[in-house]
Amino acid sequence: MNEFLAQPFYGNTILQWLIAAGIAGGSVLVGKTVYRLTSGVIRNATRKTETEVDDFIVDTIGEPVVVVVTVFGFWIAVQTLSLPASVDAFLWVATEAAIVLSVTWALARVWDAFVSGWVTALVATSDSDLDDQLLPIARRGGKSAIWIVGVVVALNNAGYDVMALIAGLGIGGLALAMAAKDTVANFFGGFTIFTDRPFSIGDRIVVSGFEGSVSEIGIRSTRLKTLAGREVTIPNSRFADSAVENVSREPNRKVVLNLGLTYDTTPGGVRRALDLLREIVESQGEHTEEDITVGFDSFGDFALGVTMIYYIAKGADVMSVQTAVNLAILERFEAEGLDMAFPTQTIHTVSSQG
Repeated sequence: MNEFLAQPFYGNTILQWLIAAGIAGGSVLVGKTVYRLTSGVIRNATRKTETEVDDFIVDTIGEPVVVVVTVFGFWIAVQTLSLPASVDAFLWVATEAAIVLSVTWALARVWDAFVSGWVTALVATSDSDLDDQLLPIARRGGKSAIWIVGVVVALNNAGYDVMALIAGLGIGGLALAMAAKDTVANFFGGFTIFTDRPFSIGDRIVVSGFEGSVSEIGIRSTRLKTLAGREVTIPNSRFADSAVENVSREPNRKVVLNLGLTYDTTPGGVRRALDLLREIVESQGEHTEEDITVGFDSFGDFALGVTMIYYIAKGADVMSVQTAVNLAILERFEAEGLDMAFPTQTIHTVSSQG
């Protein structure tokens, strides 16, 4: 048995390979154990404490720590082997890069959880909605900055001249600028949204044929949730060169209602109809404005035309108010014996004799 384990295999004995494999496998088991501890025992223990800081740390850095433990175990396993200098150097660089990127991942998760949890709760107490719009940008921008720094550090540790790489980008600067033309336009469109503030998150807007509620405002695009429940992503450049209708900022909703009374309605009946229409709208209380216009405005082909203009107050449910008004009109007109007209035609025939 000892002779078998002492046999050389790719520059190392079989025993050395088995030891390395055991260490690597053990690191995987240790990583899984750490994950179970952080996701189970430790997380349950931290939830019983008064502070939320320990919950915050466990939830965000648990998985990256598992990766670091596993990578470090593999590196220890490699150190038990006799490998060519070039292979050993490559594995060391790869290990460093994996650890740096794992730490970067942990920091990005910490930032994301910090903004999504603590900062979001903090800005929710403020009266301004500007911080609500800037929050998604700060969240994504911070994560991007952390990853950029992490990648730069990993490349620098790998022996790459990062400054030379950045300088080399200047060679293709013109081509990059042409390719990024739309991105730049979207960026300035987003800047215009934040400075002019034509709408805020939660506003119902109409732009480029789309109508919906603003769910998110980003650097490159804005997302709407349409009345059908679908999500539409609109490039911010559209807002710089298109008209935007902000439905939520209307002071009230104007409703024009055209009715027709039959021609056998008496003048007194028309007056009564006008009074009823005004009373019905006024009975809606705070859901409608005091400015109500009612008039007998036309002699139509089939009916006596009556028009009413009223305004639904901001914040009221437009559909509910209109339904209540229309039902009340049907009920009150029926009770008063007022008939609404529909298209009819009377034909007079003349008989000729002889």
